[in-house]
Amino acid sequence: MLRTFRIGGIHPPENKLSAGKKITALAAPKQVMIPLSQHIGAPAQAIVKKGDVVKAGTLIAKAGGFVSANIHASVSGTVNKIDNILDASGYKRPAIFIDVAGDEWEESIDRSETLIKACTLTSKEIVDKIAAAGIVGLGGATFPTQVKLSPPPGSKAEVVIINAVECEPYLTSDHELMLEKGEEILVGVTLLMKAVNVTKAVIGIENNKPDAIKHLQTLAAGYAGIEIMPLKVQYPQGGEKQLIDAVIRQQVKSGALPISAGAVVQNVGTAFAVYEAVQKNKPLFERVVTVTGKAVASPSNFKVRVGTPIQQLIDAAGGLPENTGKIIGGGPMMGKALVSAEVPVTKGSSGVLLLTREESVRKPSHDCIRCAKCVHVCPMGLNPAYLMKYTAYQEWDAAEANWIQDCIECGSCSYTCPANRPLLDQIRLGKGKVMGIIRARKS
Repeated sequence: MLRTFRIGGIHPPENKLSAGKKITALAAPKQVMIPLSQHIGAPAQAIVKKGDVVKAGTLIAKAGGFVSANIHASVSGTVNKIDNILDASGYKRPAIFIDVAGDEWEESIDRSETLIKACTLTSKEIVDKIAAAGIVGLGGATFPTQVKLSPPPGSKAEVVIINAVECEPYLTSDHELMLEKGEEILVGVTLLMKAVNVTKAVIGIENNKPDAIKHLQTLAAGYAGIEIMPLKVQYPQGGEKQLIDAVIRQQVKSGALPISAGAVVQNVGTAFAVYEAVQKNKPLFERVVTVTGKAVASPSNFKVRVGTPIQQLIDAAGGLPENTGKIIGGGPMMGKALVSAEVPVTKGSSGVLLLTREESVRKPSHDCIRCAKCVHVCPMGLNPAYLMKYTAYQEWDAAEANWIQDCIECGSCSYTCPANRPLLDQIRLGKGKVMGIIRARKS
């Protein structure tokens, strides 16, 4: 029997409209806007100024702290300015504007298609190269990868788990990446294993991707210690704690890190980026993004430079449909509506979803009928109905006592609620407030 996590979960319509669409490299725009904050943690600090000439791969901003990430130019050209832009959440953040001229790359980057398997670097040298390349989690969380690969004292990794489930409806960028870059991904996994000194890795793939499972199983025969594990389709299996439960049957305690279960979890796209950084000296300045939607003329998977306006991706997929109601950054469950199509692609941009007006209209909300469906589907074992009530009445002590901080914001509760209550919206507000209280108390 196929494994999955053991608490909650749902199975929304998959709508993988862009499955099987080859990755197409998108041309660089006339100007890119590269945000200084496109990762969890402290924003990067710009080290370039107006008038500086850069190439693709040039370091333009250094990590601003331990939990931070370097940022590199994704194009060649001239720095136009450093100014605030609206990011995906609608807040103004500083970004570096680069006027594009040609497509010169840093000479240190190996642009050949030659596969390089051998690596003589030490664990620390691998982690250092990953940090220098500005790699973050490409599944959406954008946690700096070098931090995950540096467990706190007293903790020891036993297994690397690669998140290749891509459980979010519509998105197919990881799926297509596995089909086209399977060998490079497996080399990346071996580098991650060496970085944390383990001899075992498991790549978890949901069984709605049989071609990717078969392809990687065939390739993995030549790589010691790597197992390809088919998993039952269940959302939100891409959550770290859910994937750990599915793969190694261990529950991560409230407030604990995955390393407490002996696991280091990385996205499959991150594994590919690690290969490019360590073996090809290529920083993270481009990624695969799915552009999709039921009204989209040509749902596609694009390789895109960071800083490219979302509008350019939409145009490449056939343009904005007339009946578009919302543009979502990410998938329909955990993605967020964008304030503008001029928002730039960042390291965490996994997809662009165009919803029709009919799909994007909220249904009227009614009183809770205490059916407990939200409790049944919550993958963290919480009571969303109560957490929404505590937030509405600002009962922060009660919200914390009922573990609102453990919510992973997957949206399963809102999806299943027959009364159409905005459970996730309220819980997200309450979680932010409670987390602020906890931080203030600790300081």
